[in-house]
Amino acid sequence: MKNLLTRRSIRKYSERPVDEQLLGRLLTEAARTQTMGNLQLYSVVVTRSQEMKQRLAPAHFSQPMITEAPVVLTICADFNRTSQWARCRKAEPGYDNMLSFLNAAIDALLYTQTLCCLMDEEGLGYCYLGTTVYQPQLIIDILQLPRLVMPVATITVGWPAEEPPQSDRLPRESFVHDETYKDYTPADIDRYYAYKESLEENRHFCDINHKETLAQIFTDIRYTKKDNEAMSKTLLDTLRRQGFLG
Repeated sequence: MKNLLTRRSIRKYSERPVDEQLLGRLLTEAARTQTMGNLQLYSVVVTRSQEMKQRLAPAHFSQPMITEAPVVLTICADFNRTSQWARCRKAEPGYDNMLSFLNAAIDALLYTQTLCCLMDEEGLGYCYLGTTVYQPQLIIDILQLPRLVMPVATITVGWPAEEPPQSDRLPRESFVHDETYKDYTPADIDRYYAYKESLEENRHFCDINHKETLAQIFTDIRYTKKDNEAMSKTLLDTLRRQGFLG
């Protein structure tokens, strides 16, 4: 049994299958999460077949856990179902816009986090993949997602075959603001990031990448301005093709 205080990302899984009834129950229970207007603006595509996992892998930079995990879940912002319901009930939907995408994406991510908490309680391992929005058109084509459906999250799921160390977290004081937002002074930054920057693995990242600071690892290597701008264009183009932008 696990909880949020002990959770960690699992990238290696045992060969033990994830029972369909168990997964089905968790997918059902997660639907009790908050949702805008009680519309449940999300859909989940469950991938179990090796063929489909291999097809999805390039969209996630071929990370091994995509093909090695028993289950891959793709959670989508979905205004298609609601729009279809409206048309079938003599109502004209107006959800082909950015606000509707944001509402559906928030719904989908709330559902995703609730599902992750439920999987923790069952002892399942999982890893949240941030790559879903990098090459969304590949996922859309493979999963045959219709207009007004956009992938926003991917989770690999299975029974853990590892117990990696927990990732560090910033202290509460660094992100909780009383009454109004208080901007950060250089002294605040020094204090809040001191532990993260002192970790041996982070110091090692700097050494092997010939960088002076950990921040430079993120700005110059992991999440560069050039890559962010290119993927932002891809994301906007995909949202336009999926009908969320005019």
